[in-house]
Amino acid sequence: MRFSRFFTGPKLRNALTAPCAVLFALSLTNCSPTGMAIGAGAEVGSATMEERSYSAIVDDAAIRTQIKGNFFNFSTELFVDVGVTVKEGKVFLTGSVPKPETRIEAVKIAWRSKGVREVVNEIQIADGSSLLDAARDRWITAKLRVKITLDKEIRAVNYSIDTVNKHIYLMGIARSTSELERVFAYARSIAYVRRIVSHVQVKRSQAAAGSQR
Repeated sequence: MRFSRFFTGPKLRNALTAPCAVLFALSLTNCSPTGMAIGAGAEVGSATMEERSYSAIVDDAAIRTQIKGNFFNFSTELFVDVGVTVKEGKVFLTGSVPKPETRIEAVKIAWRSKGVREVVNEIQIADGSSLLDAARDRWITAKLRVKITLDKEIRAVNYSIDTVNKHIYLMGIARSTSELERVFAYARSIAYVRRIVSHVQVKRSQAAAGSQR
């Protein structure tokens, strides 16, 4: 049973206020002014550690919030099922939806947001995945996150990780090709992984965008 089944219909739309929509877009934390401040502050506060500039992180956060808000206005299913990551105006869409038409609509909505330079569509069409499959995807993501965080040669904060149907999607900015290769090595070492799709840009050379492993 998919998570989205519990969050459908007009009841949710009436129950969630506009601040909740913004909050979900930022971090899916508690629906409160305090939670919103924490979610936004954590993302913007990471500017001192990331390769992106402070202004770029602020702009990316605004783009992501706008896209998630538009997803919510379109349908609660799209809002819940599609993940959005933004790096320097480049939007990455991940997740799983039931119909190809919904996948196309997500891309259209993403392009409507101000400041978007590119949209990378990695949304998959649902194939009846079970709760076990979803749990395994979360486990893979968490496993890789821990591995790269513990490696002092990798600046883990620069990477976004999403796993859908055992496919790992990497997004972000690598400081060097060797750093990115270390991330690939960790990803390949994790059980159940079928494929690694990288949309990571290597700083200066930017040679790794869009590669597959």
